Amino acid sequence: ALRQDKDRMPGDLMGAGRLGLPFFLVGAKSGPCDAVSSERSLNAELNNGRLAMLAIVGMISQNGFLGTTGASMWIPGAAFDKELGATMPFKYFDPLGLASDGDAGAFRRRRAAEIKNGRVAMWACMGYITPEYFRWPGYLSPSANLKFTDVPNGVAALSKVPA
Repeated sequence: ALRQDKDRMPGDLMGAGRLGLPFFLVGAKSGPCDAVSSERSLNAELNNGRLAMLAIVGMISQNGFLGTTGASMWIPGAAFDKELGATMPFKYFDPLGLASDGDAGAFRRRRAAEIKNGRVAMWACMGYITPEYFRWPGYLSPSANLKFTDVPNGVAALSKVPA
């Protein structure tokens, strides 16, 4: 069966090849994985696997809260599928069905709010990323002897900035 052998790298299963596919499905022989030549693909598999784990948690949560993760959630609605923002791959995206009543006024208000909130979110992302590459010179708080370079990045900064 597909069990992790303690003499092989993690994920290098006896009787399986790339992505853990059993060899009886592809008709090949099993040999130990070469860590050096497989480093890029193993890193990609780890990162994609992490993303897939988050995605499946989201899908299961969505199914629990909304009752669907099926095609009906992704198929464009008839009322607003030609509006600005109806782009591939989702075309018209309304997973909660808020615009299913076809009210053009409510749609317009929600679309304006979506644009505004999207802009705020993009600025917030830039504000979160920028300190990784740039810090203002000088003091954030001269009275507390706190320099901009002394403030950590991310949420940790909240505990360092004086009130």
